[in-house]
Amino acid sequence: MNRIDRLTGMILLLQSHRVITAEQIAAHYELSVRTVYRDLAALGEAGVPIVAEAGVGYSLMRGYHMPPVMFTEHEAAALFMSGEVTEQVADDSLRDSLRSALLKVRSVLPKERHEPLTRLKQTVGVWLSRSRPEDQQRALMPLQQAVANKRCVSLRYNAGGRGEVTARTVEPLGMMYYAREWHLIAHCRLRKDFRDFRLDRVVDWAVLPDTFTGHEDFCVRTFLAEVINNHELTPVTVVFARAVMDRVRREMPCGGASEETLPDGRVRIEMLLWSQDWLTGWVLGFGRHAEVLHPPELRQHLRNLALQVAESHA
Repeated sequence: MNRIDRLTGMILLLQSHRVITAEQIAAHYELSVRTVYRDLAALGEAGVPIVAEAGVGYSLMRGYHMPPVMFTEHEAAALFMSGEVTEQVADDSLRDSLRSALLKVRSVLPKERHEPLTRLKQTVGVWLSRSRPEDQQRALMPLQQAVANKRCVSLRYNAGGRGEVTARTVEPLGMMYYAREWHLIAHCRLRKDFRDFRLDRVVDWAVLPDTFTGHEDFCVRTFLAEVINNHELTPVTVVFARAVMDRVRREMPCGGASEETLPDGRVRIEMLLWSQDWLTGWVLGFGRHAEVLHPPELRQHLRNLALQVAESHA
């Protein structure tokens, strides 16, 4: 990035924050703090009204805004591709806002850049998620706004998917998409602790008028990392036929798995899992192309399940 683009981006960064420190700007652009100070000084000399508060940070004078931003062809294409990916993990409430935003991006592009973007839309596609029944759809935008505005949420939750539905009031702190599902990370007033709620297990919910305070030091990513690290994991060894390894790597439910190619061409996978029930169904889907070696109780459970499936098709 050349300096002109960086200075323009720095104004946008200041414009998008109420206040931001030189260290945060340096981390954003991967610069030294000294370079940030020079850039801020240059912007001030150019007439950009930057307000500096000792011990707090920098901000733009109230009322100052840059003129409408002109996107480059690469920036517009990158936004379009991001939109195609987001379409697959969003619900209708998010999709509508996304499409409206991308329409605004398109409207500020020069006419000669419309054709490449149209051609990109016609020739590029992304498919990540599976379709869901209509009654399982969840409007994500209200939950997202509840997180942003610190509004409490009441929900009825099917804990563990066991059919035991409990009513709770939670303080939403973040939303994450992982393991092919949206998750609401919140402080549960019923359990008096932080919890990870899978949205596909939420029977119904409503954003409440009540607001909450606190949790300023809570980090969603740190919380999830601790949940995964503290979970009781089971070492599992499965041998797969080489022909199905592309699918295995694509659907692997965990990271850090080790692979070893055996003399007969098959591949032995060693991994750590916390859901043997899920693994049983997954491995069964590979038929004769997969064999569980360890643990023995999982191997036996898989055998019993396969016999039950065979009996039901006799």
